[in-house]
Amino acid sequence: MTSASTLCCEASRWRTRAIALLLCLSASAAWAHKASDAYLQVQARDDGVSLRWDIALRDLDNVLPLDADGDRRLTWREVRAATPQIAAHALDHLQISGCTLRHRSDALERRSDGVYVALSFTAQCTPPEGLPLRYTLFGDVDATHRGIARITHADGHGELRLLDPATPAPMPAAAVAADTPSFVAEGVHHIVSGYDHVLFLLCLLLPAVLRRTPQGWCAVDRWREALGPVLGIVTLFTLAHSITLALASLGLVALSPRFIEPAIAVTIIVAALDNLRPIFGRWRGGVTFLFGMVHGFGFAGVLRELQLPPAEFGWALLQFNLGLELGQVAIVAAVVPLLFLQRRRAAYPRWVLGAGSAAAMLVAGLWLVERTADISLLPV
Repeated sequence: MTSASTLCCEASRWRTRAIALLLCLSASAAWAHKASDAYLQVQARDDGVSLRWDIALRDLDNVLPLDADGDRRLTWREVRAATPQIAAHALDHLQISGCTLRHRSDALERRSDGVYVALSFTAQCTPPEGLPLRYTLFGDVDATHRGIARITHADGHGELRLLDPATPAPMPAAAVAADTPSFVAEGVHHIVSGYDHVLFLLCLLLPAVLRRTPQGWCAVDRWREALGPVLGIVTLFTLAHSITLALASLGLVALSPRFIEPAIAVTIIVAALDNLRPIFGRWRGGVTFLFGMVHGFGFAGVLRELQLPPAEFGWALLQFNLGLELGQVAIVAAVVPLLFLQRRRAAYPRWVLGAGSAAAMLVAGLWLVERTADISLLPV
């Protein structure tokens, strides 16, 4: 008969392997694309409404058959042929009470994170008070999607509004007028759904409950020994990406996404490789700071594209960065205690640290090829 100690040992091994599987699944979840945003500029007048709506082609290609020849490359000819379908799809997912929007024109625009189709609409109507919008674009296929609307009301005052397809119902006029968007929540949303940033952070956290010795990895004895490295890693990563987030959002430093996106994938590969074979040594903190600066450019797209007035921009930047940090703290708080409890398992270095880092390297390697060659290798 199996003894109680044997059962406990088997249970421990399975728990450790379950954590490894969870980390691998976290890496595979990163196959999904990053958080998506659409940008709306709405101008209300006494006699009507005009709207410019910028939607990423990569998002539209997930719901509409834009790639007519199936070569995984969208051409201007294919987009032009699909424009009526794109406009109709957009109109099905945005309503303004009492106003019937009509498609007027379209164009393509390259933004910091890819090519967007810019649709122009107008409506002859008396805009309802507060201009409540019902927005449902991609709500049934992409939980990360948000619409970011800059609204100029008929009396001249401006408003910035975040549109979540998960809560599409238009608000009462009084509530709309008092509404101010929370960029704190948007910051949390962007880091939690920014799978490459999460994967990089996990690579940094996996060895935090261990210490390297000449004989190999050894579990730390107390919380304090793990807490110090974790705080150091998170502080450096936070400081670094906060600096470049501000610089890039202000337009003081501009780096092309064609460089930043592959570079982010490289940071994951190198961080995971350091978990398997030490290459940073005493420079690990400095390298973490450098890599954090790269990730900051990846966070900057949302605020940079809004082109807000200075006062509004400063407040939005502060809130957005706070949201990023809250999301990061939530990830650390969820992951580190779980790793600490399993640190003494003999299988931890092989299954959690080794398999988790290998999975991260695999996904980041595929990302690197995709982002460098502009092709699609992953299933979504």
